[in-house]
Amino acid sequence: MLLPAPPALLLLGTTLTFRAALLLLSRLPLPSNVRGDPVRTWRWHNLLVSFAHSIVSGLWALLCVWQTPEMLVELETASSLSGYWLVCFSTGYFIHDTLDIVLSSQTRASWEYLVHHVLAIFAFASGIFQGTFVAGGVMTLFVEVSNIFLTIRMLMKLSNNQNHVFYEINKYINLAMYFLFRLAPQAYLTSFFLQYLGQRTLGAFLLTILLLLDLMILTYFSRLLRSDFCPDRASLRPNNNKFLID
Repeated sequence: MLLPAPPALLLLGTTLTFRAALLLLSRLPLPSNVRGDPVRTWRWHNLLVSFAHSIVSGLWALLCVWQTPEMLVELETASSLSGYWLVCFSTGYFIHDTLDIVLSSQTRASWEYLVHHVLAIFAFASGIFQGTFVAGGVMTLFVEVSNIFLTIRMLMKLSNNQNHVFYEINKYINLAMYFLFRLAPQAYLTSFFLQYLGQRTLGAFLLTILLLLDLMILTYFSRLLRSDFCPDRASLRPNNNKFLID
């Protein structure tokens, strides 16, 4: 596959794109209970960028697989220019969000996001710089379809609208999307990469990252269930936590 530009230049461009998106979305009006609180304001703007990324990359991942269906099977060798661009696009987002968290002094509150982003950047780097496992990266981004509804949930809780009827509707949609676009693809990816177990290859390295992400995803799922469906058992968390149980 002929690359459209040097990989490092593509990553720089996509990272700057998300920085520009942050500056643009920061001009939008804030909910009344978010205004005046610097941490809530930062979280609101950060979530808006995440929401935009999820919509674009989630639908883009589905389009890539629709255009190149062999990506569902040949996770190591299948590729397309669109899929390559998508992996670069999302890596740029992860780089941007990592910098946004660190530069905004939110590292302690969002350390789990940082761990996720670092793992994702290392995993996607193989597709970007070596041209392998691009299909695997595209399929990993199915999770962004689920993130659309997860981010809606977080925005509504941050703006104190968790008692709204739409929150209740989204709660069940979010659960269904979590199964369809997060748990199911992750289980399929894990089963595929288990073939590299015990090898000293890039596939084995990616399997290690995938298993760590599996652990994080199951932890998030447990927190989501406790928070939305077993609220009496949900643990209380400080308001400055930018995390799933917000």
